[in-house]
Amino acid sequence: MSRASRHNPTYLQPVVRLDIGDEDDPDTPKSKSQRKREVNALQDLGTALEALPKDKLAKVPLPEKLVDALREAKRTTAHEGKRRQMQYIGKLMRALTDEEVEAIRRVLATFVGASKAETARLHAIERWRDRLIASDDAITEFIAAHPDTDVQALRTLVRNARKEAQLAKPPKSSREIFQMVKHALEGNDRDSEADQPEAEDDEA
Repeated sequence: MSRASRHNPTYLQPVVRLDIGDEDDPDTPKSKSQRKREVNALQDLGTALEALPKDKLAKVPLPEKLVDALREAKRTTAHEGKRRQMQYIGKLMRALTDEEVEAIRRVLATFVGASKAETARLHAIERWRDRLIASDDAITEFIAAHPDTDVQALRTLVRNARKEAQLAKPPKSSREIFQMVKHALEGNDRDSEADQPEAEDDEA
């Protein structure tokens, strides 16, 4: 069984729906451990759905009864009430078909993929910011890669960020450098998309 990780959480791993204990003998009851794994997997999936913001939850194919239960869970703040509602959601999850569960997992996987891409982008911005503050060579490199950068403003921010670090002041300039790098990288992404050739219509 694959191990869960930050980018491969348990709720995205295949849910084994074992309605029988032995496929060669349909009358064999499934074991307690099998039943527990199934319940836990579907409960985790329900928890992941409850944690979604409203706009993402709306994109997941769910029965109306389950949607209502998830909305109620979001509104519930009392610990015991929340626990009971999540148990009810787990019960509704176990009533779903294999196809419904897989459809939910596919949509959730796209959310995790988008999150990974956003995390990687933020890390790239942070690396540039740290390099700019640490080295003048990095400033030259950044300007060469992003010629539209306001050079004077960038150099001023870098100087201020270095002073703030030395004096243990709040990193105001560091945050502004982060935003400057972010806008520069986003501008590059837009330019790259604009440079992509448009697909020609097929001739009749």
